[in-house]
Order: sequence, then structure tokens, then C-alpha cells
Amino acid sequence: MKKYIPVILFLMLTSTLMAQNTPIAAWQEKWNNSENYLIEIAQAMPQEKYTFKPTEREMTFADQLLHIANNINWLSNTYFNGEKIDKYQSITSKEETIAILHKAFTNGRNAIGKTNPEDLIAEVEFFAGSKTKLQILNLLQDHVTHHRGQVIVYLNLNDITPPRYIGW
Repeated sequence: MKKYIPVILFLMLTSTLMAQNTPIAAWQEKWNNSENYLIEIAQAMPQEKYTFKPTEREMTFADQLLHIANNINWLSNTYFNGEKIDKYQSITSKEETIAILHKAFTNGRNAIGKTNPEDLIAEVEFFAGSKTKLQILNLLQDHVTHHRGQVIVYLNLNDITPPRYIGW
């Protein structure tokens, strides 16, 4: 019996490592880091600066964060059967905005977590043309990154040092 223990452990380790190398598992890890980093950025901005916007044509800091949450919920619900959440309008409370972000990231995480990896090759209709669900998955992260970069600029314009990057 003892001679089978290394084989059993090897098989368990191999299956665990393979599960972590799927597109969904890799995305989930990055998604968690993305959420943590964005929440740190949201916490770094003082409440009185949540209405700050660099120019008249840009969104406020709070609106940027709500835009991120709305996009996560829309993509998660439309393409991955996430929880249907009504679109958030302009809210300036720091605590409420952070709670909304947490809820949106959880919605995305849960919706993607329920997705069968084989379904990622399925094509869906998107306003920019037909896309695979894998492309939509990448868009979820890319959109967060795009707007997160903007709010980092908002912090810098207010002489607030952004939190250290949380990457891979």
C-alpha cells in the first residue's frame, strides 16, 4: 500500500495543477488581484474627492468606479448568466461605491466560475461584431484595467500616491 501513496499524490497534484492552468482559473486569479487593487485605489481617494473630475467632459472619480461596476454586471449577466443587477446611477458615497464594486466583482467571479471552459469558444453577438466568450472574458478584465488607469491619474492629480500595483 505504501508504494501507491506517491502515485496517488502525484495524480492529485497533477490534476490540481492542470485545473489551475485553464483560461477560467487564470482569469479568476487575475480577477481577484484586479478587485483588490481597484478597492485599494477607491479607498485611497478621500470622500470629498469622489466628485473630482479633471475636465468637464470626463466622469467623476465615483462615476468611473460605477462605470466599471456597471460594465462588469452587464457583461457577466449578458454573456455568462450572472446576477441581473440594475444599472447604478451617480452615487458619490465612498462606502457605497466600494460596496457596489465588491458586489460587481463577485457577480463576475460567480458567473465566470459557473461557465464550462468548453463554452469559451462559443460565439456571441456583441455590439462590435461577433465575439467568442473568451474574447468577452478578456474584455471584462481589459475594461477594468482601462478605467483603473484613469482613476490612478485622478489620484495623482490630487497629489495622492496610488497604492502599489497588485499584479500576478
